[in-house]
Amino acid sequence: RTVRRTASSQAVPALIQTVAGHTDGYVRFRALVLLTGFNDPRALDVMRDARSSPNDRLRTVTYGYFERRPDADLVDDLLAAFDREQGEFVRPSLVRALAAYGAVHDDPRIRQVLLRDVGRGEDYFRGAVIEALGDYRAAYAYDALVAVARLDGPLQDDAALALGKIGDKRALETLALL
Repeated sequence: RTVRRTASSQAVPALIQTVAGHTDGYVRFRALVLLTGFNDPRALDVMRDARSSPNDRLRTVTYGYFERRPDADLVDDLLAAFDREQGEFVRPSLVRALAAYGAVHDDPRIRQVLLRDVGRGEDYFRGAVIEALGDYRAAYAYDALVAVARLDGPLQDDAALALGKIGDKRALETLALL
C-alpha cells in the first residue's frame, strides 16, 4: 500500500531495481506487479526483459501487461514464445496476449497459431485458447469453435460460451442443439 501511494518518481526506479536484481523471486514478482500500476513508459523495457526470465510469475505478469498494451513490434517474439512456453500459468497469459494482438492487428500468423491450438494439446491449454478467442470476439475462429461445441466433453461449454461472446448469428443453431 505504501509503494502504491508513493510518488512515481520515487517508486518506479526502486521497483525497476527490485525487479532487475533482487534475489527473492517472489519479491521480484510483486515489484513487477506494482510497477504495472504506475503506467510508466520505462515499464515496457522491464517487461521486455522479464519475458526471458526463468521465473514463471514474472513471465505471467509480462504477458498480462502485453495483453493490455498490444505492440506490433512484439508479435514475432510472442509467437516464438508460444511454441516453447509450457508453464501451466504462463501459457494462458501468453495466449490472451496473442488474442489481444490478433484483435488489434490483422496478422494471419496469430490466427493460424491460435486456431491450431483450439484442436490440439492438453484440454487446460485448449480451454485458455477458446476462452481468449471468445473474449476478443475472434470471428475467424467460428468454424473451429463450432466443431468443439458439437463434441461432448470438457471443452463444449467453453466453446459455446466463446461462440456466444463472438455474437455470430450462425452460432444460434449450434447453441440451440446444446
